[in-house]
Amino acid sequence: MKILFYDTKEYDRASFDRQLPAYPDITIDYLKTDLAPATAKLAKGYDAVCAFVSSDIGTKTIDELHQCGISLILMRCAGFNNVDLKQAAAYGIKVLRVPGYSPEAVAEHAMALALAVNRKLHKAYVKVRENDFSLNGLLGFNFHQKTAGIVGTGKIGAAMAKICHGFGMKVLAYDVYHNPELDFAEYVSLDELLKRSDLISLHCPLTDDTYHLINRDTIQKMKDGVILVNTSRGGLVKTQDLVEGIRARKFFGVGLDVYEEETKNVFEDRSDEILENSTTARLLSFPNVMITSHQGFFTQEALAAISQTTLDNAVTFLKGGTTENEVKA
Repeated sequence: MKILFYDTKEYDRASFDRQLPAYPDITIDYLKTDLAPATAKLAKGYDAVCAFVSSDIGTKTIDELHQCGISLILMRCAGFNNVDLKQAAAYGIKVLRVPGYSPEAVAEHAMALALAVNRKLHKAYVKVRENDFSLNGLLGFNFHQKTAGIVGTGKIGAAMAKICHGFGMKVLAYDVYHNPELDFAEYVSLDELLKRSDLISLHCPLTDDTYHLINRDTIQKMKDGVILVNTSRGGLVKTQDLVEGIRARKFFGVGLDVYEEETKNVFEDRSDEILENSTTARLLSFPNVMITSHQGFFTQEALAAISQTTLDNAVTFLKGGTTENEVKA
């Protein structure tokens, strides 16, 4: 099987190349460019393509991939909301993903963001580098004995719930399905979670039902002085309403590893550019907001798991087998 990898960085190549000797039936070519309608035609002559969370795998891209004879799309990530699954199914193109590469990696990053905006670590770092050792503007609050609200209790949400429990926090949870591992958590309605939580961390998938889950109405239901963290999908939060809430001093702090405008920014160096009309720039203008570059997954362990599962998916397809990692329309 010949696979064309899109949007690859050096760490992607290094991780997959370490695993590749164990998969003699697979060859890989790497591209720096991302998958989109204009670049899909580069896949001609390959059996499969491998894409990431920021790739444009909509209808036009699927059409092009079909014309190139592609029969398999490998997603080296958990998310698949950027894939037109119905169009892929119409052409008989299978879509396989990596559903659980390292839940702990993302959960630990979520807690890191929560701690950072609470204890003002981003501000403290800059102050001390300028020889300012005063404590002005750095006051935080204890997480111990406070209430954490976990929205979505799949593998990542469950890992975050366990971390919060370890901090001595009361844990509230909201999900359609109750996770039996979380016997210490109290499942409540979303409204009650918003009303009672001092820390709210988002871990649900992006669907039609969860799009803009955090908006003007749900923000108004939150406690004053709440900390909001999102390491799931940017579309869960309506950015304009979030900005209004920050300006109204609703939030003690906001930590975002994902945000609505991130597509052009993810994993790219745009330090020499002027971000015109950028909501990202507006968010960064607030002293109680910290944004990171979709790095929640970025640990050595997670990269190794992504590489192995992606290649295992390819082998399963090659042998005509089935896997629970297949995504269907």
